[in-house]
Amino acid sequence: MTKPSDPTTAPPPPGAAPDEPPGPPAPNPEPAEEAQPAEATAEGPSGEGAAPSGPVADDAFGVFLGSGPDGIRRAAEMSRWLGGTTLNVGRTYLPGDLWSNIEGRPEFLRPWAEWRAEDPDRLFVLNVPMAERNEAAVPDHEVRRMLRAGARGAFDGHYRLLAERLVELGLGDTVIVLGWEMNGSTYTHRCAPDPAAWKQYWRSVVTTMREVPGQEFRFDFAPNRGTDAIGWAHCYPGDDHVDIIGMDSYDQPPGEDFDDHVRQPYGLQYHVDMAAARGKPISFPEWGLFRNGDNPEYMRRMLDWIAEHRPVYHSISDYCPHGVWRCRGNAASAEVFRDALSPASVPTSEPPAPDDAPGPQDAPGPETAESAGPEPDR
Repeated sequence: MTKPSDPTTAPPPPGAAPDEPPGPPAPNPEPAEEAQPAEATAEGPSGEGAAPSGPVADDAFGVFLGSGPDGIRRAAEMSRWLGGTTLNVGRTYLPGDLWSNIEGRPEFLRPWAEWRAEDPDRLFVLNVPMAERNEAAVPDHEVRRMLRAGARGAFDGHYRLLAERLVELGLGDTVIVLGWEMNGSTYTHRCAPDPAAWKQYWRSVVTTMREVPGQEFRFDFAPNRGTDAIGWAHCYPGDDHVDIIGMDSYDQPPGEDFDDHVRQPYGLQYHVDMAAARGKPISFPEWGLFRNGDNPEYMRRMLDWIAEHRPVYHSISDYCPHGVWRCRGNAASAEVFRDALSPASVPTSEPPAPDDAPGPQDAPGPETAESAGPEPDR
């Protein structure tokens, strides 16, 4: 949620250097100096208008349809619904309940390793929590204590083991979406309770995983669109420890419409401007419908934005209420999505009836390979 009275809601200029604490994180880091971003427009940096709706199937894109083998199977089915368009991005979440799951159990990762090995052009994207009990409503004072321990390297061993397992399974080129939606208020790995400690913790994890022989990981810093609990630029850990600047952007507040999503502080325009200023590519690890229901205008505009700004990858969340293929109530948006991502010759057809479609209530247990992803932060 946005806190208008928080001085960190004012975005610094997109190219400004991030705050780099010179040692142990301070208990009460000083707020960043207020600064206003350059005037943003819905048309993008060129001011010549967004790219028209049309095929963007040459992008690296995928869908989240479940964390385990069923997600892989469903992706193949969705590809057929799209007329054979290749879904070359596979994305899943490590369960954030226990450290033993954050370490990446081989039985959980192996189906994705097999999927990745079938085609060298495929990209595996893994959301990695920065704390156990990640969705357990842990209070700020406990989060702060955890972040400071992480900043001292207390949890590095868990991430070293994860990196070793990924390399051993042939997943050494995975995109790691570490501590996603850190600017929100839901996850235990949130940044707001101690931004300085959060940034040092991120750097410690990245340094540890990069030390593992055989790794070629790329680390994706992916906040929520908008300010939320803290302006996400105040959580940015520095260019040396970030490879991609991502953004999760659902059709929900802040913002009444897509133009607001573009222009708002820490919105879509700020995202691409900051990435360009820092020489980083962008991504959209999570996006989809949400509070406004079946909204073909959002779907069209988001696809146009993706087509214009060419992210490294994008991945729609295709479980209800966010999706297009598995959610019959989103038929108008599904038609827009399918028209944009399918060969022109494919006739229209109904989405399949939902079966055991994943949902946020299906929290994984320690031995569970199949689960849904976390619900977008509110």
